[in-house]
Amino acid sequence: MRMPRITGGWRAAAVAGLLGSSGAWAHAGLPETSNVTLRKGHPEDAFVGATFGAVISRDSGRTWRWVCPDAMGYGGWRPESFVWRESGELLAATGNALLSSKDGACSWASHPAFKDTWVTGLAVHPSDDSVLYVATGRSTSATNGVFRSEDGGETWRALPLQRAGVLFSTVRVSTADPRTLYVSASDTTRMYLFRSDDAGETWEELPQAFPDLVRPFDFVVTATDPTDAQGVWARVSAQGATHILHSTDGGRTFAMRSGAGIDDVFVNMDVSADGGTAWVSTYNSFFRSQAGGAFVKLGLPTGNACVTRVGDVLYGCGSPWLHDWSLARSSDEGTTWDPLFSLEQIQGSHQCPVGTPVRELCPSRWPQVAETIGAPLYPDGVPDAGVPDAGVQPPVDAGTPTNPKPSSGCAAAPAGTLLPLFLLPLLRRGRRREDPCP
Repeated sequence: MRMPRITGGWRAAAVAGLLGSSGAWAHAGLPETSNVTLRKGHPEDAFVGATFGAVISRDSGRTWRWVCPDAMGYGGWRPESFVWRESGELLAATGNALLSSKDGACSWASHPAFKDTWVTGLAVHPSDDSVLYVATGRSTSATNGVFRSEDGGETWRALPLQRAGVLFSTVRVSTADPRTLYVSASDTTRMYLFRSDDAGETWEELPQAFPDLVRPFDFVVTATDPTDAQGVWARVSAQGATHILHSTDGGRTFAMRSGAGIDDVFVNMDVSADGGTAWVSTYNSFFRSQAGGAFVKLGLPTGNACVTRVGDVLYGCGSPWLHDWSLARSSDEGTTWDPLFSLEQIQGSHQCPVGTPVRELCPSRWPQVAETIGAPLYPDGVPDAGVPDAGVQPPVDAGTPTNPKPSSGCAAAPAGTLLPLFLLPLLRRGRRREDPCP
């Protein structure tokens, strides 16, 4: 019997309020995955953002380990996406700091170039991951803009697009022509799209107005067309709905692809290699548009969905509180999914050298997380003890990515947290009949 579906803000607000005294849950509700990043050129390496930190695998999904948010140092600003360079460096824009790790997610630092502003968007060149762009948007009283790095994020140069009183929300690099950049922004009266066709040296300003919508807000560029540099996707909110927009003329005009809009909170979107299919993930559902048609809700994933395309494979987040997995992949455009892992299969905190933040902070926090998600406390038989060098993990038989080995334990409330009885069922996964847990 599956857990009854709890939707929208009530679920997040109720559980976050009850668990808010615990450091692991200070900035989120139920523990769930929220985004997935594969290391460029190394598909065996996966980094999955979560509402309780992140989860990392270095062996094609056979084992997964936890990176606690305290060690990442992002405070109340949770990264919405990551870039994992071929060299091994991880970067993330949190909405506040620009974070990076050069030792396999064991140590994290914020870039000093942005200590006085907020980094709201991060994008990488599709074929040269040493070229990166960020957008900033601290407040309407500050000067914000777009910055470029040509050395993998070590140094940054301010591009000519700098505006006082304008908040830049995101930057996207066209996968069809990396010289074409799209940036969304707003001020107190208008929403903007800025486009550059020369890698950011000059910009065209395109104010956005949506006369058919009542009080539209939160216009954000979400994706580019892989085959046409003039193709760009965006979203805009109005009256509680998210409207998906598509432009074929470089953002000068947009058509609404989602009809009356999607009545849910937008998470992210991606587009197929030929540009013919688009996917949108929301807080509760997953949508697909094919051959220019409307977005249709698919059966899975449900819950805290996300989507990332790598080649012809889709990777999607899902809620283990509503079905049987936290991360899966699809080879048929989202029609069917092969589970990669669920939260209860996390095998302890990420193994890092002594002296690194992850090694010093995460093992002591793991028992509470393990009890909550039903994961084994010490699958290796001893408490986490770190490893001689970062990123090297001992072999653990955890099954194959598509047929993971069942773990022991059942989901439970965090240790030391007193929950009302009527909410206990909400913190337990719906279990299949053959599961040993009641």
